[in-house]
Amino acid sequence: MRRHPLAVALLLVAVPLAMVAAVSLGAVDLPAADVWHTVVAHLTTGRRPADVSGIDDEIIWNSRAPRTVLALVAGAGLAVAGAVLQAVVRNPLADPYVLGVASGASLAAVAVITLGGVAGLGVPGAAFVGACATLALVLLLGSRRGTLAPTRLILAGVALSYLLQGATGYLQLRAQPGQLSGILFWLLGSVSGAGWDDLTVPCAVVVACTAWLTAQGKRLNAMLLGDETAAMLGVAVHRFRLTLLAVAALLTAAVISVAGGIAFVGLIVPHTVRLLAGPDHRRALPLVALGGGLFLVLADLAARILSPPLELPLGILTAAIGAPFFLWLLRREGPVS
Repeated sequence: MRRHPLAVALLLVAVPLAMVAAVSLGAVDLPAADVWHTVVAHLTTGRRPADVSGIDDEIIWNSRAPRTVLALVAGAGLAVAGAVLQAVVRNPLADPYVLGVASGASLAAVAVITLGGVAGLGVPGAAFVGACATLALVLLLGSRRGTLAPTRLILAGVALSYLLQGATGYLQLRAQPGQLSGILFWLLGSVSGAGWDDLTVPCAVVVACTAWLTAQGKRLNAMLLGDETAAMLGVAVHRFRLTLLAVAALLTAAVISVAGGIAFVGLIVPHTVRLLAGPDHRRALPLVALGGGLFLVLADLAARILSPPLELPLGILTAAIGAPFFLWLLRREGPVS
């Protein structure tokens, strides 16, 4: 409880500073004052400021700013989805990819890249449809006598994920040489090339779902106590679990459809925030969203400046941080039942 105000203050200061740094730094470094001035001018007047050149304005407003906002939104969505899934399945090692949603999105996206569009769907639309279809199949396979069992859901998700990854690998083998780099970069995650038009759907989904989940914080806390206790506290366990799974999958699908496969954000951030803010979801979820956004903004900045002129996929950096964290968490938690 004493750490919560400190965590709030740190994140409220760190997030805008990280976003300004992410827009300022890159192949062409720009003064932070120009970045701030340009963003404020566009938000208030819709025009570039007179003391900023047209080239700098283009870099700031149409290139780096939208990709930074997308990184913030994508990180927030994945982190919140991870926190919710850890409560739903009562497993501290769960993350948004445990249900196979990411594999379904990847297969659909690679299918569009290699085989061409289907029913007018582009890569983002196909990824979203693939993610939702995978969730429906996991729920079908993970239910027994009309009840969703957390262990069955995880096992169904893992098995289906491997199957879909195999199909994705087969499509990659059939791809043309010119398609492989785009497929690989998309599968590993990236926010490069983001435009303001790409932000509408993920922003709306992440904000709406995070707000609703925060309002359900009391019932989420009850789910951590077990199904019987939650039912005694008035929670319709089966219906609420199904709703939470759908919301978490919607968050994941909305992010993957525009940013590709970015792993470990939903595993690292919720645990880090709980160390600072405690396990109460009413307090933790807004901070999880801010923490996830901060983490991915910094990861995107590192992806652009660590190995110029090569831009690293986000999945490489998040995996380099996430895998050691996962192993540490596994040792810390002990056997997972």
